[in-house]
Parts: sequence; structure tokens; C-alpha cells
Amino acid sequence: MSNPLTPFLDQQGVLILDGGLATELEARGYDLNDDLWSARGLMERPDLIGQVHSDYLDAGADCIVSASYQATPLGFMRRGLSQEEAADLLVFSVRLALDARDEFWADPVHQTRRIKPIVAASVGPYGAYLADGSEYTGDYDIGEQALTDFHRERWRILARSGADLFACETIPSIDEALAFMTLLSETPQVHAWFSFSCVDETRVSDGTKLAELALRLDDSDQVVAIGVNCTAPRFISSLVAEVRGVTDKPIIVYPNSGERFDANERHWSGAKTLDDFAELSVEWRNMGASIIGGCCRTGPAQIGDLRRQLL
Repeated sequence: MSNPLTPFLDQQGVLILDGGLATELEARGYDLNDDLWSARGLMERPDLIGQVHSDYLDAGADCIVSASYQATPLGFMRRGLSQEEAADLLVFSVRLALDARDEFWADPVHQTRRIKPIVAASVGPYGAYLADGSEYTGDYDIGEQALTDFHRERWRILARSGADLFACETIPSIDEALAFMTLLSETPQVHAWFSFSCVDETRVSDGTKLAELALRLDDSDQVVAIGVNCTAPRFISSLVAEVRGVTDKPIIVYPNSGERFDANERHWSGAKTLDDFAELSVEWRNMGASIIGGCCRTGPAQIGDLRRQLL
């Protein structure tokens, strides 16, 4: 199975990701004050999720990410669904993105883009299932083996969903990264990117040096990109340098708006940097990032700006 990122990086030099999904759903009036967060929309508003995917493609995204970040079999079953229904919803999350991509590509107007956009299946961290903000701390009550066991069923379901690759994202700890690596080795047909939530210019959320993690991931041919997401834009350039110092793999960055999420109050606070997003992306590209998009509180407008700035 060939690396799905290669055509974009060879022909364009950069791949444009989409932006935030859940916060874009909220911006359109959908209430996500729920432990399932965006995954709740799979049951109630799949049409809106599909529209957000389409809007990101129209804005210029080369890759859209499925609404499975907070979708887990246990989370759905806790809501009263059967195991089979939970599995079906996970596959459905990818199908919504695939359908939006295929509809976009079927329009001859869009084929001026030359390369058909791809779909990544989101694999969020254990903290997303807990819905307590711990994906930004890595402060879990379980270790590597239990994390591997927790993620295994969802991983196997998504591996047969038709996604082009996995987005292992907002990883806060070394234990969770190693758990994902174990699951990746169990599914040799899968490619994945690994992106971490970081607290400063060098460290991921549990305090591990990002460079140490990137070095551990460097030997795997299945890991097609390493980087950072849902992290303040002011840290990105330094973090790109940390990754570039230990690996030649493509570097992926999709920061949030610069605001901080309060898990207890369930709201975002702090200063936004959206006005500088596209300008900052040039610096990230010059530092070595080649896969660039947005995370929470970014939307189609920012992705359109990115594409115009970088391509």
C-alpha cells in the first residue's frame, strides 16, 4: 500500500489539511455540550458533518479528517447503542468524509486540483473518551498496555473503513504514542500520522520531549508524518525544529486558534491568532513543515487563506 501523502508532497510540496470539525459544528449552531462531542453529530446531524467536510474541500483542503476523534465503541455503548451499532457508526464517520470527497471530485471544476483529496480516519486519545480535558495533560489512570487494549477495537474497525490513512492526533503522552505504535504494527496495511498536543516549545503534554518521541517513530515505514496539533501557534516553529532535528519524515502541524479550552467550564478563552494564521504558516513551511492545516477554532476561511498563501 503506497503512502497516500506522496503525490501531494511530490507535486505540490505541501499538503493542505482541513480545520476544526467540532468547533465548526458549534459555530453553525450545533450544541456539542456532550461527552461524545462531535461524535454526537454522527447520530443526530450527519448532514451537518458532511456539509462541513464539503466546505473544507471547497476551501482548499487536500485532506479531510473523519468525525471519529471522540467516537469509541465504549462511548457509544455507554449511550445505549449495541456493539454492532457502535461499530457501524465508526465506519459511518469515515463514509461521510469519503462521500463528501467523492462528490467534490466528481465535479469537473474541482479536478483542476490535479490530485484527488484524501480522507484520514481520526483516532483521538483516551482523554477524548474521558471528556475531562486530559488529552491536554496525559494525566491518565492507566498505562501503555491498558491504552493499547482500549484503542484496539476502534482501530480494527477503522482499519477496514476505507480511509486512506489514520490521523493519530492530540496524543498527550509517550504511553499513548507507544500504544498506537503497537496497534500500527498489528495492521501492516495502515499508514498513519502521529501528532501531539504540546505545552511549550519542546514538550508534549505529559512532559516528554517531542524530539524523543519523533526519534522513536522514525524507524516505522507506516508512520508517514510526525508533528503537532491543537497547540498554540506561538509554539509551532520551535516544535517543528525539534522534529526536524531527529527525522527526515514529513512534518505535520495543525495548531488551534491560540485559545485554551477549559474542560471544567467547557469553553475556550484567551487571545485568538486567526488573523495571523496564513502568515505564520509561511514560517512553519520554511522551518520544514509540509502538511499544514488547523485544529480547534479554525474554519474554512483559515484553510482557504492557507492554500492561497502556500500554493
